[in-house]
Amino acid sequence: MARYTGPITRKSRRLRIDLVGGDQAFEKRPYPPGQHGRARIKESEYLLQLQEKQKARFTYGVMEKQFRRYYEEAVRQPGKTGEELLKILESRLDNVIYRAGLARTRRMARQLVSHGHFSVNGVHVNVPSYRVSQYDIIDIRDKSLDTVPFQIARETVGDRPIPSWLQVVGEHQRILIHQLPERVQIEVPLIEQLIVEYYSK
Repeated sequence: MARYTGPITRKSRRLRIDLVGGDQAFEKRPYPPGQHGRARIKESEYLLQLQEKQKARFTYGVMEKQFRRYYEEAVRQPGKTGEELLKILESRLDNVIYRAGLARTRRMARQLVSHGHFSVNGVHVNVPSYRVSQYDIIDIRDKSLDTVPFQIARETVGDRPIPSWLQVVGEHQRILIHQLPERVQIEVPLIEQLIVEYYSK
């Protein structure tokens, strides 16, 4: 299955969640698109589980096959499966760049990583799904520091709260990973237990 590249606001309305963050078009019409978008639809247990899984997938920009692999990895972890799944998703490099305020959206963060703007522990990384670990250090590469996206990021620092499990340091915007996040530190409007139930069938 190819990555979804269509209108993200339409997908937000379908899933009833702002997948972008600050999407004014979604805020004006926070109901499904189409002629019967405002109609009340009786939602089955399966539909609720499917929608929650889709919310998580599109929030983090992950394809179905990869999402399933993340779930299977979470099952093998000693903690609660749903919480472990969210920790895995949060530890993706593109998400960390977004959380650190260096990109307005996860889509933009994915693009910045793919274009080779970052190094992790001194090693060039251009894979958005790269998983960070505790004590990792993420740097903007020297050649990228003065490009427009990072100039804007410096000007807008503080506009969005940065989670406590990471820190952005100095004018070069170095990112320090103090720890991987606990569930209480992950601010996404998801009911992860519904995702577990979906895959447990």
